[in-house]
Amino acid sequence: MATEERPAAAPATLGDAHTAETVEEVIRARLSAALGGIRGSVETALPTVAFIAAWVWRHDVRTAVGASAVVALVLLVSRLAARQTPRYVLSAVAATAVAAFFALRSGRAEDAFLPGILASAAWGAAALVSVLVRWPVVGFIVAAGDPRMAEDPVGWRRDRGLVRVCQRLTMVLVGLYALRVAIMLPMYLAGEVTLLGIAKIVLGWPAYLGAVALMGLILVRGRTAPVPLPEPEG
Repeated sequence: MATEERPAAAPATLGDAHTAETVEEVIRARLSAALGGIRGSVETALPTVAFIAAWVWRHDVRTAVGASAVVALVLLVSRLAARQTPRYVLSAVAATAVAAFFALRSGRAEDAFLPGILASAAWGAAALVSVLVRWPVVGFIVAAGDPRMAEDPVGWRRDRGLVRVCQRLTMVLVGLYALRVAIMLPMYLAGEVTLLGIAKIVLGWPAYLGAVALMGLILVRGRTAPVPLPEPEG
């Protein structure tokens, strides 16, 4: 997630997969273009911090939801005032709104975390299916770093080596989502609101950065040669 719009230094294109020494070089270049810095991740975590702080203070669902909403709106206004892209904080605002709806509807603070648990389960299942059908979701993230994405959104699949590496990287995301569900679902069922908040924060951007680090290790150690599919005749 990006802090500011940074100028791209010679962005990778689909043709790079055929000129770079390894597939990992292409993916590193494209991921650096598609992913950003830490500020957006912190913005996503702050509404949860406010929710838990207010809950510990008052043990009132409405107060906790109100604190979370205020923080999310302040983050949004600060982005707009600085004329920076609000796309990352908008995700925090949307997540806060959904969590507030669930919590206020049931009157149970733990229900604020249910959408996130369900989303992690859904994303994990979708990522796993994408690996099984050889359309790994990381491939689309890689393609997002390609300036010709709009012209050829699935062109990355023509390189079998790139697809294989993206399969391995996608499995890292599957593991991350599975970890979130495995830890948070029992807490939700037990009604442990404070522990849920701590888990959500720890399993948010810190765990995401850990997953990115693991992906980086795979990319640094890998030496997969590009294997382009033959162009169709005619």
